[in-house]
Amino acid sequence: MPSSFLPARFDPQKPVALIAGQGLYPVLVAQAIRRAGLPLKLIAFDEETRPDLLASFPEADRRTILVGQLGKMLRALEQFGAGYAYMAGQIAPRRLFKGLHPDLKTTRLLLSLKRRNAETIFGAIAAEIEKLGITLLDARAFLDDHLATPGVMTGGRFPIDREYLEHGVHLAREVARLDIGQGVVVRNGTVLAVEAFEGTDEMLRRAGAFKTGQTLFVKTVKASQDYRFDVPVFGQHTLETMREAGIAAAALEAGKVIILDRPAVVAQARTWGIHLLGFA
Repeated sequence: MPSSFLPARFDPQKPVALIAGQGLYPVLVAQAIRRAGLPLKLIAFDEETRPDLLASFPEADRRTILVGQLGKMLRALEQFGAGYAYMAGQIAPRRLFKGLHPDLKTTRLLLSLKRRNAETIFGAIAAEIEKLGITLLDARAFLDDHLATPGVMTGGRFPIDREYLEHGVHLAREVARLDIGQGVVVRNGTVLAVEAFEGTDEMLRRAGAFKTGQTLFVKTVKASQDYRFDVPVFGQHTLETMREAGIAAAALEAGKVIILDRPAVVAQARTWGIHLLGFA
């Protein structure tokens, strides 16, 4: 089995359709699936999916849709004969307010929801996909080697005292439980910033505006996290933002946070003196 996150009866003969948003995440997934020798198709989003990823697929194995065209996405999955679908990569949050192109299927889905947030919307999309007999895979699948692991991943001693680390982890989990966000920045028992709709980078910049040391960024998940479409990621861009903000320590939940291109990120963190810890 090429990943511990695949279903027990995974059929390697059935195509995997990668539904690809922004950034490096879907690129790494595509590379891993190809290394495993599995049939792979691509559903890309106009102005979101990386052009180099799109270009790596033959025309017959790819479709490009606008954000909001759920009906077209479902038809593409059927045309591909997909046995599995895999959601990877963020869609710009602004699309919920500007640049969304809802088709009839999407409009009906949105009208059926009493609460409209990432969890309810993507949960409803997942249900539509699985109505076709297509299994939506855990979005950690094939990226086992890129997950945060327990202990100080950058080596050496972690600079944050255990008491303050535990405080940060507790707060991050409470924020996640309330479905506000998945991260916080704390300093010696004080909350400097909480992640909400603006995302991780803006939260880090706000925290960095205090110009203080001993700051800790904590990234976690909800206890009821649906890993089919909601996996927190930490990558080079976040590391660069931490450096700019003067935040030199991050605690990431082990086995649940993906470090995009982990070897490169950990090496760069060491170079910049940023400490990365995995917690359980």
